[in-house]
Amino acid sequence: MLSLLFISLLLLQTPGYGDRTEKFPCFHQINPIVSRDGDLVIGIFLSLFSVEVKKLTGAELFKSFPNKACNTYQWLHKNYQQALAVVFAVEEINRDADLLPNISLGFHIYNTHHSDERTLESSLQWLSGPGQLIPNYSCRKQDKSVAVIGGATSALSVQMGTLLHLYKFAQISYGPFDSVLNDKVQLPSLYQMAPKDSSLHRGVVHLMVYFKWNWIGLIASDDMRGEEFLFEVRREMVKNGICVAFTEKIPVSERSHMESYETFMPRILASSAKVIVIHGDTDSLMILRYSQFPLLLTWKMWIATSHWDITMRPLYADGYAFHGALTFSHMTSEIPGFKNFLKRVTPSKYPDDILLRGFWLSVFSCPDQPENSEQEVCSPNASLETLPLCFFDMTMSGLSYTIYNTVYAVAWALHEMLMRKSEKISMGDEEYLVPHPWQLHASLKNTQFNNSAGDQVFVDENRSSEIQYAIMNYVFFPNWSETLVKVGQFVPKAPRGQDFTMCEDDIVWGFWDSKVPCGVCSDSCGPGFRKTLLEGKAACCFDCSPCPEGEISSQMDAEQCMKCPEDEYPNKQRDGCLLKPVTCLNVKDPLGMTLASVAVFFSLLTALVLGIFVKFQDTPIVKANNQTLSYALLISLTFCFLSSLLFIGQPTIATCLLQQTVFAIVFTVAVSSILAKTILVVLAFRIIRPGSRIRIFIHPRMSNYVVLICSGIQVIFCAIWLGTSPPFPEADTHSESGHIILRCNEGSVFAFYCVLGYMGFLALGSFSVAFLARHLPDTFNEAKFITFSMLVFCSVWASFLPTYQSTKGKAMVIVEIFSILASSAGLLGCIFIPKCYVILLKPDRNTQEQIKNHQDSRGNIFSEAQPYNSHFGNNTLEG
Repeated sequence: MLSLLFISLLLLQTPGYGDRTEKFPCFHQINPIVSRDGDLVIGIFLSLFSVEVKKLTGAELFKSFPNKACNTYQWLHKNYQQALAVVFAVEEINRDADLLPNISLGFHIYNTHHSDERTLESSLQWLSGPGQLIPNYSCRKQDKSVAVIGGATSALSVQMGTLLHLYKFAQISYGPFDSVLNDKVQLPSLYQMAPKDSSLHRGVVHLMVYFKWNWIGLIASDDMRGEEFLFEVRREMVKNGICVAFTEKIPVSERSHMESYETFMPRILASSAKVIVIHGDTDSLMILRYSQFPLLLTWKMWIATSHWDITMRPLYADGYAFHGALTFSHMTSEIPGFKNFLKRVTPSKYPDDILLRGFWLSVFSCPDQPENSEQEVCSPNASLETLPLCFFDMTMSGLSYTIYNTVYAVAWALHEMLMRKSEKISMGDEEYLVPHPWQLHASLKNTQFNNSAGDQVFVDENRSSEIQYAIMNYVFFPNWSETLVKVGQFVPKAPRGQDFTMCEDDIVWGFWDSKVPCGVCSDSCGPGFRKTLLEGKAACCFDCSPCPEGEISSQMDAEQCMKCPEDEYPNKQRDGCLLKPVTCLNVKDPLGMTLASVAVFFSLLTALVLGIFVKFQDTPIVKANNQTLSYALLISLTFCFLSSLLFIGQPTIATCLLQQTVFAIVFTVAVSSILAKTILVVLAFRIIRPGSRIRIFIHPRMSNYVVLICSGIQVIFCAIWLGTSPPFPEADTHSESGHIILRCNEGSVFAFYCVLGYMGFLALGSFSVAFLARHLPDTFNEAKFITFSMLVFCSVWASFLPTYQSTKGKAMVIVEIFSILASSAGLLGCIFIPKCYVILLKPDRNTQEQIKNHQDSRGNIFSEAQPYNSHFGNNTLEG
């Protein structure tokens, strides 16, 4: 009772409290009481008026009277439907012979404000009786009060519940469902009738995802429901990659509206966010209704949540500010007869209803007639359905639907309680018709019924259903008419994929654009680009960077670019992959045809040289160069040229096995033949010296042995190579971005370089020996030609190694073919072309007489054919 004592002292110390309400000259303007008598009475607290937001200077503030009762108040016209829902429900119940038979139900309607003192004032007046504000005192002869329906917001419910719980009165809140009000320790006498809206944040984010909005401003009322909504919606936005541009909280207190408005409105205007979600109820968001700020200049797209009536405003023409907005509305079933009831409502039908009279004067008053209590009603036969949407809606709102169910819930609880009580007492004993306040709780908390629309209603919050939402589009026409058009719905309990539906073609957007607003921080990155986050900015604010070479992005706003499959390559736009054409060094290609032609030409040229040597085999110049080795060298060179053809065309297993092995063996034969010729030239001029011991090591077939041994070693290397890790055909997808290259893989790279290294060893040996013998007599001496040929050979293959390593794909094959042709042509040109020149064009130098009388470098004349003839014989060792 300490709370009650404090409240009593507070109110009694306030000037005028404790007196009758007639002492307040304008009390009827702000808190009229509409009552309908009955055997049992329900107290109903509705938000029907609201204080007009004004900014007061310091002087005006101190001059104003502390009691705000005489301040200018505005009608919340659309909320009057809630009062009519009470009247409609009570009349239905009183006509129902099965519900509360022989008992009439009455009501007292009070106005509530967002003010602790005004809420307590209304509550105390209901407890004390008309005109009384004295705690623990009632001027009623007989208290018929059984329950209280009130609390359009959680704050009002808590303020009323603090006082009503002291008297054990059941308080049923019709405002938005709030989990805070489920605390039965703090509010044991409070019940909630509104369905749960715990999925509202999911519906809002669904809408953002549907229209691809990711840069959103959030505005919420500064209370627990607003805080809970902000937490849930931000968490859901993070899951869907949506960023919060700003968050603003609007105080629910009237006194803080102007101060807060001046703070947060500039921040909203300065924000780059084009889409703003606003959450709260109609009463707590009065600042957006009564502020005279030109919201149209903000060019914002508004998304309103379920309990804010976006159409409610004090000025008729202010609807343009929210033209094109989308709002989540409570989707309810139509109550039979309610619209017809609204059409028949007139002041003449309810002459004692001062609320109806005041409402009628406000919405139907003549322009030249000031509103006053004695004024004759203008347009007495008018219908509510003719009023614009900002004044009245013929469709039952979510709050009116909840109030209708709440009145029935109280009636059913009373019915059950009285039916149990009638078994013990006589119904004629009128004293026991009115139960004590605490007696209703046992029946009320278990009450459930089906309303006239067929919906099942529970008073137990734990069994309350989930709200289904209709997504409405607010359209304000140039002629100042307005409408709400259903463009979608969100049903939380529906299967995934069917819970959210939207008819985008039916939506009318803002005045500034006829298409979906761009609610993003940065424009989307198209295919071929990826997002690059900006330092210090939200994830939704980014730059677009083209994909790196070799990568693509085929989707909008790609986080990362990706590589194409191995058999595909990026297109020029880097937004897709193309199938790589399969290619190889084909004889039909210009380069392949050129290389093949060169190889054939040089092989034919080598064959021609061989034919010349065979035809002129008896001439001294042919005999002097060892016919057998010359033939072997020319035949091997022919195959060297032809071996390059194995590298041209689509590789197969057979060609891959033959490419390197044939090339290695025929080149080894050629180099071995040159090595043998070089050795024999040196030996020929060393053994002619008297007493030379080398003569005993010379064998007539030594040249054949040199060729066979050197070539045999290479054959062994190739056999080991083919036996361990042989070459094989492969599709090279990495060397060239736009092609798949068919080529032969060496298999064992080590074996490949061993074969080349062995050939290089033989070539260096031939080069070294020939270089040492370059000053021997010219006629029999091939050392100079061999030196030049080996220099060309070694230069080509020394250049081949780094070039081959640095190239890929088809270029590797081309480099190897070029090296084969260049080195073979070098050998052919340096060794045999000079001899063919003498044979064909200088036959006078190819005679025995020309050879016999030749002077050596020391000036001695001798027969140069003698050493070979005397020691080796003409047919055995002609060199």
